[in-house]
Amino acid sequence: MPDRKGLLVVVSGPAGSGKTTLVNRFISEDHNTRRAITATTRKPRPDEQDGVDYYFLDEGEFKRRVEAGEFVEHTIFNSHHYGTLHRELNDNLARGGVVFLVIEVEGAEAIKSFFPAAAFIFIIPPTPEALRKRLEIRGTESQKDIEERLTIAKKEMQHLGEYDYLIINAAPVLAPLDLKAVIRAARRSRIIGGERERWIRGDFADWGKDKHRG
Repeated sequence: MPDRKGLLVVVSGPAGSGKTTLVNRFISEDHNTRRAITATTRKPRPDEQDGVDYYFLDEGEFKRRVEAGEFVEHTIFNSHHYGTLHRELNDNLARGGVVFLVIEVEGAEAIKSFFPAAAFIFIIPPTPEALRKRLEIRGTESQKDIEERLTIAKKEMQHLGEYDYLIINAAPVLAPLDLKAVIRAARRSRIIGGERERWIRGDFADWGKDKHRG
C-alpha cells in the first residue's frame, strides 16, 4: 500500500550520541527520506550550513516567529532557543516518504501531541564515558559546556520509556543497520494499521469466498 502522506520519525538522544550522523547517513542511502530542519539561535559550527543543518536565527527573529505562531514547538536547550516550524513539517510530510525530525526530548513531547502516529526513536552511546569522549573529540564545546551537556544527558535518559525504539550507538557498522531495521518496522506497522482499518470498514467482507467452488 503506497504512502499517501509521509511518516514522521522523531529522533532524540544526548548531544554526542551520533543521532544526526546516523540520520544523515540513512537519508544519503534512501532517496525516499528527508530531514525536517529545526530553527535555533545558537551559532553555527564551522561545518554547519544555514538551511541545511539548522535555520540559524537571531533571538529577535526567533521571538517574532514564536509570537506569529509559526512553531509547532519551541524550547530552550543549553541556553539557546530551538523550535520546529509548522511549515517545515507540513511541507515535508505532504511529499510522502519518511521525514526525520532530530529534536530534543522536551520538543519531542510536544510533537507527540500533534503527531501521535509518529515513530519515536531514542539513540544513546554505549556508556557515559563514551559520550564524554565523543564530546571531547569533536572539539566544539568548552569543558564547561561538556559538563553541562552530560548533566542534561542524564536528565534526558529518564525519558527513555516515552519512546517506541531504543538504539545503542556502539558500533559504526551495527547502528546504521539497527536504524534501518527500526524504520522498516515503523513502515510495516503503518501498513498493517492501514490494512486493519480496511477490515474494520468491511472492505474485505467477501475475502476468502470462492465463488467458483461448487
